[in-house]
Amino acid sequence: MARSLAALLLLLLSACATEPYDNTRGWSPDKIYNEAKAELAAGNYKKAIALYEKLQARYPYGRHAQQAELEVAYAQFKDSEPVQALAAADRFIKLHPEHPNVDYAYYLKGLINFNEDLGLIGGLFQNDLNDRDPKSAKESFEAFKEVVTRFPNSRYAGDAAARMTYIINSLAGGEVKIAQYYLRREAYVAAVNRAKYVLENYPQSPAQEQALAIMVTAYDAMGLNDLKAAAQRLLDMNYPGSKVSVVAAKRERKWWHLW
Repeated sequence: MARSLAALLLLLLSACATEPYDNTRGWSPDKIYNEAKAELAAGNYKKAIALYEKLQARYPYGRHAQQAELEVAYAQFKDSEPVQALAAADRFIKLHPEHPNVDYAYYLKGLINFNEDLGLIGGLFQNDLNDRDPKSAKESFEAFKEVVTRFPNSRYAGDAAARMTYIINSLAGGEVKIAQYYLRREAYVAAVNRAKYVLENYPQSPAQEQALAIMVTAYDAMGLNDLKAAAQRLLDMNYPGSKVSVVAAKRERKWWHLW
């Protein structure tokens, strides 16, 4: 019996010796939260996430717990973990729909799908969304739309609106590129359909001019003169003096130099 107790004691001592030391033992929730914020500001995202998770585990009903959930999502976003970041943002929105910072959760969702670092609006236009997954772009748009429509006074509303405009213009530009591809291969009906999609779905986009010019060129190539004339009238009316309009009306077979 004595040997058994000694063996058990030895096992317990061995387990304690191998257990990693936790330097946060005894920390108050304020201290854990402030340390996590400091690690986040320093770009030590994994350390920040670990501290936020400890805070949530130890003090799930404390005043910092909900904010920690949101900041974990941001830290995961900055740590290039978009799947986890999106899941965390969605979870926050579901659990805390009335939280004062829920507007930021939607904004963060938009940023994650937009695939851009959080920064000034000038950084938006360094990259083109045309070649990106349109599903992500559309989900980004919807998240930003939530910010703009539900929280018009949010500090993030202005940036969200600007990103929405950029996404729309980029999606429209992507449709025009596809229409141009069909046009180069003389798939005129497909080119017209793509151009029509731009006109119907992205009415404020600058890509409208190119879409109309594609329709003029495609109808011209198919010998559909009435439809060509109607498209040309729209082009002239909306973009008077457009170089695209002038060249497209000439039955120029080498139309691709326009783009």
